[in-house]
Amino acid sequence: MALTTLTLTEPQAKPPLSGASSRLMATLALDLGTATGWALRDHTGLITSGTASFRPGRFDGGGMRYLRFTNWLTEIDRLSGPVETIWFEEVRRHAGTDAAHVYGGLMATLTAWAELRGVPYQGVPVGTIKRHATGKGNATKQAMIDAARARGFSPADDNEADAIAILLWAIETGGGVA
Repeated sequence: MALTTLTLTEPQAKPPLSGASSRLMATLALDLGTATGWALRDHTGLITSGTASFRPGRFDGGGMRYLRFTNWLTEIDRLSGPVETIWFEEVRRHAGTDAAHVYGGLMATLTAWAELRGVPYQGVPVGTIKRHATGKGNATKQAMIDAARARGFSPADDNEADAIAILLWAIETGGGVA
């Protein structure tokens, strides 16, 4: 379901010192959709990324996509030990009704999952992500892929490139505060 394409250590990461306060915060970045792009910085500064497909099967009921997404989030949380912040691409406009329904369902699932666990989450506007990655708020999908490659990543598609851009934005700007 999830494909990992590249693992990098964050350049700014310092080796952990003794004590819990020296570890980094596990941060998950998501580009929500049927093909969800994801990027994760774990407690050691290791960055992994990939895509996960939540396309329903032929005989699946309408809620299976969201159950699979919930299970996937739980597994990412378990393996990364645990996710402490979540950033996602905040889409305000969709070209199609089906895409809007899928995005809304995934966002509702994500926010409910995070609320149950006390994990803070925040949406980041599309233009903000694109501007940070490429310098243009209306960058093309290929420009986003090229920007991720220029930073040393090897995204499989634009969904993964967007997730990488969200994660890098969150790290480098402190979530827009720095």
